[in-house]
Amino acid sequence: MTTGSGRMLQADIIASPSSHAGILLEIHRLAPEIPVAPSRLSESLRGLAHEVKNPLAGVRGAAQLLMRRVAEPDLQRLAALIIAEADRLGALTDRLLHPGGKPHLSAVNLHEIAERARALIAAEAAPDLKLDRDYDPSLPIFRGDADRLLQLLLNLIRNAVQAKAKSILLRTRAEHAAVIEGQPVRLALRIDVIDDGTGVPEALRDTLFLPLVSGRAAGTGLGLALAQEIAHEHGGQIGYNSRTGHTAFSLLLPLDRASVEQARG
Repeated sequence: MTTGSGRMLQADIIASPSSHAGILLEIHRLAPEIPVAPSRLSESLRGLAHEVKNPLAGVRGAAQLLMRRVAEPDLQRLAALIIAEADRLGALTDRLLHPGGKPHLSAVNLHEIAERARALIAAEAAPDLKLDRDYDPSLPIFRGDADRLLQLLLNLIRNAVQAKAKSILLRTRAEHAAVIEGQPVRLALRIDVIDDGTGVPEALRDTLFLPLVSGRAAGTGLGLALAQEIAHEHGGQIGYNSRTGHTAFSLLLPLDRASVEQARG
């Protein structure tokens, strides 16, 4: 059945005679509520992806010309950044136009992904934004989709920026005996995005990762939903705790291959 909030509920419904000459209905929940993704949302995203592809190719071509014509290393680095991001967004639009594909898994260094995210945010955010990091150098290599994980991390950091954060910390840790989606995991990698912004509004805390849920009038409500989707693709999960002045979004990624395959179904 579907609840009034547009979420799917799995339940057993049992009808039995009542002592008051009626029928007694018993409803027993079998599983947590599952968000129902509106089909119109998927159609809109595919339409947007189609419209973005051609201008994106133009941006990439312009960046390539710029790289050939400038000699300054800093300008070449920025042009290379534009090209890399155009390629990543091109892959994202292809995924939206042709859904159902699996992540492109390879050996990835989470710290390299985090540093690339920091560079992109530093290029687009206000100059007074403080971007710190606290990395655990002993973290092992993880098998995942680097582009998708970068998108996830960018969405979390941009969410912090939009919450008016002045300071953002990226922190990595190894977590033993973690629990992901109710399942125990022997060892997981954790990435925390910690900020000093306004925090998550109380009214949004139960629906924060659903599509089209946003605390900003101009927000699309897609960033955190997409981030959670990417986490699930890797057998992981995003959780958070928040109060005014301190909000931490935490991504857990299982290192146990069996847990990853089980999470993907």
